[in-house]
Amino acid sequence: MEFLRNNQNTEVPRLDSMKPLEKHYSVVLPTVSHSGFLYKTASAGKLLQDRRAREEFSRRWCVLSDGVLSYYENERTVTPNGEIRASEIVCLAVPPPDTHGFEHTFEVYTEGERLYLFGLESAELAHEWVKCIAKAFVSPLAEDLLTRDFERLGRLPYKAGLSLQRAQEGWFALTGSELRAVFPEGPCEEPLQLRRLQELSIQGDSENQVLVLVERRRTLYIQGERRLDFTGWLGAIQKAAASLGDTLSEQQLGDSDIPVIVYRCVDYITQCGLTSEGIYRKCGQTSKTQRLLESLRQDARSVHLKEGEQHVDDVSSALKRFLRDLPDGLFTRTQRLAWLEASEIEDEEEKLSRYRELLVHLPRVNQATVKALISHLYCVQCFSDTNQMNTHNLAIVFGPTLFQTDGQDYKAGRVVEDLISHYVVVFSVDEEELRKQREEITAIVKMRVAGTASGTQHAGDFICTVYLEEKKAETEQHVKIPASMTAEELTLEILDRRNVGIREKDYWTCFEVSEKEEAERPLHFAEKVLPILHSLGTDSHLVVKKHQAMEAMLLYLASRVGDTKHGMMKFREDRSLLGLGLPSGGFHDRYFILNSSCLRLYKEVRSHRPEKEWPVKSLKVYLGVKKKLRPPTCWGFTVVHETEKHEKQQWYLCCDTQMELREWFATFFFVQHDGLVWPSEPSRVSRSVPEVRLGSISLIPLRGSENEMRRSVAAFAADPLSLLRNV
Repeated sequence: MEFLRNNQNTEVPRLDSMKPLEKHYSVVLPTVSHSGFLYKTASAGKLLQDRRAREEFSRRWCVLSDGVLSYYENERTVTPNGEIRASEIVCLAVPPPDTHGFEHTFEVYTEGERLYLFGLESAELAHEWVKCIAKAFVSPLAEDLLTRDFERLGRLPYKAGLSLQRAQEGWFALTGSELRAVFPEGPCEEPLQLRRLQELSIQGDSENQVLVLVERRRTLYIQGERRLDFTGWLGAIQKAAASLGDTLSEQQLGDSDIPVIVYRCVDYITQCGLTSEGIYRKCGQTSKTQRLLESLRQDARSVHLKEGEQHVDDVSSALKRFLRDLPDGLFTRTQRLAWLEASEIEDEEEKLSRYRELLVHLPRVNQATVKALISHLYCVQCFSDTNQMNTHNLAIVFGPTLFQTDGQDYKAGRVVEDLISHYVVVFSVDEEELRKQREEITAIVKMRVAGTASGTQHAGDFICTVYLEEKKAETEQHVKIPASMTAEELTLEILDRRNVGIREKDYWTCFEVSEKEEAERPLHFAEKVLPILHSLGTDSHLVVKKHQAMEAMLLYLASRVGDTKHGMMKFREDRSLLGLGLPSGGFHDRYFILNSSCLRLYKEVRSHRPEKEWPVKSLKVYLGVKKKLRPPTCWGFTVVHETEKHEKQQWYLCCDTQMELREWFATFFFVQHDGLVWPSEPSRVSRSVPEVRLGSISLIPLRGSENEMRRSVAAFAADPLSLLRNV
């Protein structure tokens, strides 16, 4: 009763909003009053790694008033045993229940590198103390962070955006797997989804550590100015970013809601195993598969698969085991039967419609994973002449795996076979997406074949020469290009190598330069580099330099109305005479209309029917026109269109002014990339380029009847790891 009575008088005034100021100590903190008994341990100068027993806590009368938390021997004592000023508190943490001797505890970190641990048995009273202390030390500009229960709350020096020269102080709250932040220059930021991070790394030495967090297009650098609370933040964020359990939604997730563990395996097999005979049918080594799966489950983001260390069969076995062991299955227990029943529908159109309906009703992460996996298997069967794994063979393996059956009933296999065979229809894959997918996997396989023929010992490390600002011997850099590398990542790698800082409004970009055509094409930041590298001629190269027109393009796009552009331009086709490659014809005035789907050419403004029409996403637009064509102005484009039969058409356009050129090019860029012209922030995705060898593809013959394959899969279903053998 005395315990409750001493805590009943609590005054928590409402915090009035104040204008954010740059330094936390220049903000007047609100007055918060609270009092009652707390149990505390002696302050510590390091993190509490061990459980503190109940006997280590001392009962103290505590008073929070006038920005000071004072603790006394008892409620009648006049002189406090000690005090903590709210202005010196840098972090407040709430460990899980029963972490220490008292059921509910909280930790207070100060600027003086001291940690104070307090405890109570009552969850309600502990929560009230946490709320009051938080309101006493958190700036009013960050009061939005107090509206949710948090595991950790405090202020930290950070850097973000394009301007990284000066660190500022921000307020952060860790809530579950979300890191919320309030910065001095603006309102509460969108929370960082820690399990969706592209990168979580620590840079710098032990004395000057920096935590790097990259999510989608955002990059945040948190500096370890104070070792004690920074170490606490680091551990808490790493724990929050890890997988929470065995279900799909609890895994670390990528941008597209695909679990990182699935992405890592699929990406590795795409790069190194598409032509491996018996891929997914053969099993890896028991011990290696187990170790790999454990590492992926613990922290898939930090696992970088290397062909010299992991065999493709080890990786494929780990992926199959992960999918089979999902508690709810990939197709979920509630919907699994409906999928199997759909496979028996005789009318094909009706069956595919039913598959699409069931797909929509899957949870978001399951839906994304199904599409990613079937897309991958579609790529695998494209090389069935080499790997012996056609659609039917893949279905025999993956049917029981995904539906968690014994493999004797082929209903599960029929579903998988249908999904692979009708991948384009079921998943609504458009022609452009399919074309890019085919180009990427074709480039990967051709590079490996070329490397094998030349005896190269590094099949995954595709080497590309990239220049900085201009093509000169002293500016060239030799870069390893994995299949997943984007133009933005390549740009940042080149700048990092040459220690080039990115200042605000510096639009560094990777350009594809054609010396023969005297033209260049700025690559979109998300464009994959490997297919471009594969298609480059001997007269072309890549160069990283500033995109001088990007700021003007962004301003134009921000101010315009609608997504279309129309107007007159000078037009010239590139025809060949007598097969000699000699261009003919001159430039003529033509009227163009560009919208989200196509580019249309009209003879004149009054024309109703276009003379020509091209799908806009199939066009490659280069800046510049070669001089021997005698362009009427110096503001021209070279446009290339590749048909479905891989026949190239080329023509030239000229504008009257530089502004017109930039407006047309900006509109092309906008519609071709669905409005995402430039990233909001540069990414810093760290990568480990596979150290691979050629000639390691297994050539063990794949033999056996369909019944033998089914029996093999059925045995795998009974005890998957018991059948993993040394290959």
